[in-house]
Amino acid sequence: MALGLGQLFYAILLFINAIAVLSEERFLARIGWSAQVDPGFGVDQTQSVKHKIVNLISAVRTLMRIPLIAINIVVIVYELLLG
Repeated sequence: MALGLGQLFYAILLFINAIAVLSEERFLARIGWSAQVDPGFGVDQTQSVKHKIVNLISAVRTLMRIPLIAINIVVIVYELLLG
């Protein structure tokens, strides 16, 4: 069983789905990964890796919501028809 492109696509899709369903209030805030207020002008703009990951999670949740619904529907129909 080699890792093909289809299986790699499924793994990436599951990973993005996992990021998309993370609840900021219920999960991320408990471990101290809640979104912080962006600094204003004149404040040092260096960001830690943790802050960048929180921003990435927020961006995935915002930008990928509608495309993920469509991609998940296509994958489900594909699996039901061609199994």
